[in-house]
Amino acid sequence: MKRTHNCGELRKNDIGKAVTLCGWVDRRRDLGGVIFVDLRDKYGKTQVVFNPEHNADVHKIADTLRNEFVIQVTGEVQSRPAGMENEKISTGDIDVKINELVIFNKSENPPLAVNDPKEECKENDDLRLRYRYLDLRRPWIQKNLMLKSKLLGETHAFFRRNGFEEIETPVLCKSTPEGARDYLVPSRVNPGKFYALPQSPQQYKQLLMIAGMDRYYQIAKCFRDEDLRADRQPEFTQIDLEMSFVEQSDVMAMLDNFVKEVLAKIWGFEIPEIPRIKYADAMLRYGSDKPDLRFDLPIFDVSEIAANVDFTVFKSVVANKGVVRGLAAKGCVDFTRKQIDDLTAFVGRYGAKGLVWMRVKDGDEIETQVAKFFTKDQLNALRDAIGGKAGDMLFFIAGSEKIAANAMGHLRLEIARIKDLMDPQVRKFAWVTEFPMFEYSETENRYSSMHHPFTSPLPEHLDIMLSGNLKDCKAQAYDLVLNGVEIGGGSVRIHNPDIQEKVFHLLGLSEAQVKEKFGFFVDAFRFGAPPHGGLALGLDRVVATLEGQDSIRDFIAFPKNTSASSPMDSSPSEVDPVQLLETHISLNVSQKL
Repeated sequence: MKRTHNCGELRKNDIGKAVTLCGWVDRRRDLGGVIFVDLRDKYGKTQVVFNPEHNADVHKIADTLRNEFVIQVTGEVQSRPAGMENEKISTGDIDVKINELVIFNKSENPPLAVNDPKEECKENDDLRLRYRYLDLRRPWIQKNLMLKSKLLGETHAFFRRNGFEEIETPVLCKSTPEGARDYLVPSRVNPGKFYALPQSPQQYKQLLMIAGMDRYYQIAKCFRDEDLRADRQPEFTQIDLEMSFVEQSDVMAMLDNFVKEVLAKIWGFEIPEIPRIKYADAMLRYGSDKPDLRFDLPIFDVSEIAANVDFTVFKSVVANKGVVRGLAAKGCVDFTRKQIDDLTAFVGRYGAKGLVWMRVKDGDEIETQVAKFFTKDQLNALRDAIGGKAGDMLFFIAGSEKIAANAMGHLRLEIARIKDLMDPQVRKFAWVTEFPMFEYSETENRYSSMHHPFTSPLPEHLDIMLSGNLKDCKAQAYDLVLNGVEIGGGSVRIHNPDIQEKVFHLLGLSEAQVKEKFGFFVDAFRFGAPPHGGLALGLDRVVATLEGQDSIRDFIAFPKNTSASSPMDSSPSEVDPVQLLETHISLNVSQKL
């Protein structure tokens, strides 16, 4: 037997036992001839002791040990001397007096400080990814991956006890570019033709509902060729599900139970009923369709008041069908002029042409740089409309509804960051519902689906859509939001082939284009499709957000960098010309200037 216990297992009740441990040398210390080694594996650390008086030969070998050597030790568990206990580790009450030592493998001096805690890791990302197998030895990254593994186990158990079948869908599929770019795979046996790697299993899971599978789920690999950021990777994992004979509330209720029975259980928090917020209300009150509810900084529309003041900026914006939005920054009356200037520049990044501020002083007196354009009653009305009190700073942004909402939403988040209101230990979930079914693209000069073209309109909005009024049509779409991060989204799907055909027509797709892109999918609906809906959660994003982290990279074993490449194995890479020949591909790569 290579080992009797792991390195996070031994306790006081093991004192006197003969044990064998295996692992990596985390730290080695020589104190007056006695060598202390912290032995590490994924379960934890145990201190082992080499005393020359106990075994001189073993002590001599131990003197050669260095960080990251892989070893096996055998010895007796003993209590640490009084006052020498280590409360920071689970095995801190004991150590192991060693009488046998085997070195399985030596290690060169590692380019990463494996035993550094997360906050002390200073290496750049590419160095970490180049030596990712060393980076993965770090206990805090191993904890992330084990946490994700635990979530996967509980996820499988949850869906199985709720009658879902785990069914795999193809990884090589047809390219139907409607969202991000597809990753393409050439076909050797079909010259000039390509598979696409799935951006999601969307069409296949709908086909499974048509096939009568009723409840499907899958831990699905997805691929999107898009620009990367902290919460995006070219390949990622979804918890994917679909249900037949359901309405929107049924799908959301299933996910409510998933949050309560799986996420709350693993992370140890209590959750009340998840609030449901309409998209329009979220954009008004929080300036975002993924509102962060951990702090109370609501946004208010004050356009009606602003329309009747002498301040030209407000009055002209409202006259031109724009809006004025405001919020009361609680306890921020002491913001300096520099802080205000910085916030003005900040909202400018989101299209705002200015930021009007007002201080509410003791006695509710209001100080502002634009006081001469307002009567005292108007200033008081603005203050009261957004809930301002003594000690608050009031901010207002005027512009188009889209710009005012977006800029004010980001200002709300920035103030929360400044005031340290984003407690990572607080988890606030929300459902956002009734999204617009279509959104207008200024660059393409046409409407496109806000989610995807298989999303069903609200029943009461079907006639609105059929009349061609795409601007006002709302969808049976819903996003699950956690702490200002969209962790999942879904919709009730169109199951009527006539309505699906109408949606394609409204999106400007010709009959030939529909047949080329979605022919197999549309054909299936002619043979009886049940009402159905579903949702997908971003697995890595769920874990990262619940852990209070912005980046999903440390929750993926072998992620890519911001250039969508892997410094460890140098992928993507050039291939043998013979492989290109076999797949009927010739290259004409232009060099970037």
